[in-house]
Amino acid sequence: MSGRRPVTMDYATQSPFSDPGRHSDWLDGTPADFAALRDIASGLVFHHWGNGDPTDHGFAPSRFPEIDLRYAEAMLGRLRELNPSLAAERRPTERILGCCRDFTLLYVTLLRHHHIPARSRVGFGNYLVPGWHLDHVVAEVWDGSRWRLVDPQFAAANPLPLDVLHVPRDRFLVAADAWCALRSGTLDPATVVVSPDLSEPFLRGLPYARHNLALDLAALTKHEMILWDIWGSMNLDPAVSDTDALRADSVAAIDPDDSAALRAAFDSPDFRIPPVIRTLSPTTRTLTEVPLPPASPA
Repeated sequence: MSGRRPVTMDYATQSPFSDPGRHSDWLDGTPADFAALRDIASGLVFHHWGNGDPTDHGFAPSRFPEIDLRYAEAMLGRLRELNPSLAAERRPTERILGCCRDFTLLYVTLLRHHHIPARSRVGFGNYLVPGWHLDHVVAEVWDGSRWRLVDPQFAAANPLPLDVLHVPRDRFLVAADAWCALRSGTLDPATVVVSPDLSEPFLRGLPYARHNLALDLAALTKHEMILWDIWGSMNLDPAVSDTDALRADSVAAIDPDDSAALRAAFDSPDFRIPPVIRTLSPTTRTLTEVPLPPASPA
């Protein structure tokens, strides 16, 4: 990974998605330390399926829509209602229901609040369930000399076989690396999934790697989308056409620190985020349309 600090893409400032808005004051007392901020972020979200049925942990079904919260400002507002102390150790029901994307977005919000360059990265982790590359989102943090992958989802004391403050790049494959490995035949598509128990073809192998490639490109341009969002050339097809595969090859080849190339790819009709997108929420399990402010370069 390039050792040069990003210049034209300012990852030290908030995006419309990571902006804490009226809750910025709530973050002022947090430490300007990426390890300490990771520990805070890990206690703000309760994974909506990673620990089984949330109702078994005290969550009312009426809280399930929290997993569709898109903006950090709304997430922080809900968290502040549940417990006004940001640094407090929270009971499960004092956290918001969400997923890896939400742990990461809140962590990126905290980092950018302290002007620490950070960005979300979408890809696949092979350390979550042995033998599988699971759909996952982590943060990429500029530590002063290089980008490092940091997983904010897990508590500091956890059984993971790696350092969550420095995730090796062969344990978390950013979407471009996963796509290239699948195309070259070095990664078994049968192991690349949202979850091993989800059998829909769209949620596995090359089709989902193509989906995450679009999400990661959006994140690199500071549009931290929800994982079940669909727009542009993204679809629910069980296979990737030859034309789409070649187009994805060109996007996967972009240097993540080449801001001009990222913006050009993001501004193309097949990747640009329109005013209205579709989303396939686990809450409703149906495709619905969601209006968004028009996407603009970071």
